[in-house]
Amino acid sequence: MKDRTVLNENHKLAFGCSGIAGLYRQVSELEAETVLQAAWDLGIRHFDTAPHYGHGSAEHRLGRFLRGRSGWVLSTKVGRLLAPDLSPPAVANGFHSALPFSQRFDFSYDGIMRSVEDSFQRLGLNRIDIAYVHDIGDPDAGTNTHAHFQQLLDGGARALEELKSSDVIGSVGLGVNTVEVCERLIGKMPIDLILLAGRYTLLDQSAEVRLFERLRAHKIQLVIGGVYNSGILATGPVAGANYDYAPATPDILARVREIETICHKHDTALATVAIQFPSRSDVVASTLIGTAKVRSLERNVAQFNETVPDELWSALKGAGVIGATK
Repeated sequence: MKDRTVLNENHKLAFGCSGIAGLYRQVSELEAETVLQAAWDLGIRHFDTAPHYGHGSAEHRLGRFLRGRSGWVLSTKVGRLLAPDLSPPAVANGFHSALPFSQRFDFSYDGIMRSVEDSFQRLGLNRIDIAYVHDIGDPDAGTNTHAHFQQLLDGGARALEELKSSDVIGSVGLGVNTVEVCERLIGKMPIDLILLAGRYTLLDQSAEVRLFERLRAHKIQLVIGGVYNSGILATGPVAGANYDYAPATPDILARVREIETICHKHDTALATVAIQFPSRSDVVASTLIGTAKVRSLERNVAQFNETVPDELWSALKGAGVIGATK
């Protein structure tokens, strides 16, 4: 058995492919290819996708782009199965460039095996480096039930272990939005990485408080998505700003205003600090960004690579914004 896929310095910044599947707006094949090429030209070699993204269109588009190239690391997700839909909606789960399929959750042994096989077909590639169990234990998705967890623990986890031991996939992970599900599953199944959205940011450091020591003990790498908490840490406390996919409350607006003031005192943009914050931890192996716009991608990469003065991080710690709960 080959060693598991381990993210290193070359993978500190990852490109998430939900945007190229038309999340929130229609995205053409040409637009998708253009932004993927821009990511490649900017040195990004770590790409993340999922069957959920456009009912397979993100996997299809990413696979076509990566075919014939080398040196990349690819993660996709398991737990959802797609089936042809004769009457597909114009917009599927927020994706405007979706393929004509429907989806259902299946975390069973057979479901995981089929999910991986289907992803290989859509990608048109012969390698999947990381397979994340997608959205298990998510109350919004309806997967926080005993039945879903039993499917995974009674069969799905075994399927993933077999796929890894036979070199079909490189590593096994969780792709989730809550700390709670990580706490529940660490130690119950083999986990090499966790892709966690929105729980280690300037506004929410619950992952650090509740998970970091367990991650170190189990040698689990962490990939952080949602660094802007769905918008407000990029836009600042403007009218209509969103926090965790809902309008920001007055308390959140006030907290962001305080953080932004500290950043401005050190001549640094809030978004720059937000995108760099997770990577300062030894537990975080990669920071995930996603967009279908080249200009946004270029801005994100520039901000990730910008030099932030140590005094700014010290000021944020002194104000209790970061590190206060250690």
